[in-house]
Amino acid sequence: MVNTNELGLKTKLVLGAQHVLAMFGATVLVPFLTGMNPSIALIAAGLGTLIFHAVTKRIVPVFLGSSFAFIGAIALVLKNDGIAVVKGGVIVAGLVYLVMSLIILKFGVDRVKSFFPPVVVGPIIMVIGLRLSPVAMSMAGYSNGGFDTKSLIISSIVVISMVCISILKKSFFRLVPILISVAIGYTVAIFFGLVDFNLISQAKWIGLSDDAFHALVTVPEFTFTGIVAIAPIALVVFIEHIGDITTNGAVVGKDFFQDPGIHRTMLGDGLATIAAGFIGGPANTTYGENTGVLAVTKVYDPSVLRIAACYAIILGFLGKFGVMLQTIPTPVMGGVSIILFGMISAVGARTIVDAQLDFSNSRNLIIASLILVFGIAINEIAIWGTISVSGLAIAAFVGVILNKILPEDQPYTKKQLRKM
Repeated sequence: MVNTNELGLKTKLVLGAQHVLAMFGATVLVPFLTGMNPSIALIAAGLGTLIFHAVTKRIVPVFLGSSFAFIGAIALVLKNDGIAVVKGGVIVAGLVYLVMSLIILKFGVDRVKSFFPPVVVGPIIMVIGLRLSPVAMSMAGYSNGGFDTKSLIISSIVVISMVCISILKKSFFRLVPILISVAIGYTVAIFFGLVDFNLISQAKWIGLSDDAFHALVTVPEFTFTGIVAIAPIALVVFIEHIGDITTNGAVVGKDFFQDPGIHRTMLGDGLATIAAGFIGGPANTTYGENTGVLAVTKVYDPSVLRIAACYAIILGFLGKFGVMLQTIPTPVMGGVSIILFGMISAVGARTIVDAQLDFSNSRNLIIASLILVFGIAINEIAIWGTISVSGLAIAAFVGVILNKILPEDQPYTKKQLRKM
């Protein structure tokens, strides 16, 4: 570990910029995939990180960015109902975090986790990625049984770039494969004439674009549809939060479950998400990318993460920078999405493998199979008028209930075997 007392301000500023590079690609990817504004997402990430640090005694070196778990729900609600309803749903999702924080404080984290064991969480995470996979292929240019040639070339280059960068050994580039791949794809797209630079030239140097300003000032609407579609996903991200804080503590060498306490980190995540909802940003979550930077640099000073948060806010208010992000062609983000959405499903599979679940156990098979079928096969079910429930929400509900009511398999006794 590097002695942070020996670090000067200039060094901290450089390290902060490095953390921005690590979180940048994923943070701006979420608004691209959902239709939200990337500048607002950067501001929400920076503001959320500062709120998190204030709540957690300024001792947890964590950066908060846009959560991938909410992509499908936010994209659907934004398309059908608009940004006001999305803001209401995200705010309520933040309130769910606050409720979970109180429950953890009251009953302890182990009792709460009993509702979300790996046999439930693993398949749900897999469903999230699999439900998004058609979106990724569509962005990459696939439709009606074939590919658009230009889109196929660009998205393929992005995918190949990410693969090549990710397998580099002991390279900082491995921490920012999304950023580098997007830059390569963007350059190729320029040669194909798919980038409109007029938008950048017309944008202000400092200030929000019209779209960003509209998202910022729109008053949230709390509708049943928006709340039911978005807020319950916080129950899945709750497990992700616990895993991220555990990993962060292992890297730093501190037990953050004890100090400041997992209830405080959950509270910080919730307040950050509420703030993001009010300004029109995606729900926030703790970022493993920045924990990876901590592991590489051995610099665990939380103030470096707060510097990165300030950078993110400043970038959000640079008008030309925000508009430039919006000029990134869809096939570029499609190539990134193919890998990232697949990785989400792979994380679900890893959750199952790490837990060493026994699938010769019929109980585990039933729970996992019903979550997968309901989550993937059901897009949404109308329950009353325009109100509908997503297949993901149905799958999560079924999994939680079955986990509680199905008895654990018990081995047969010798007496029972003789009677068979």
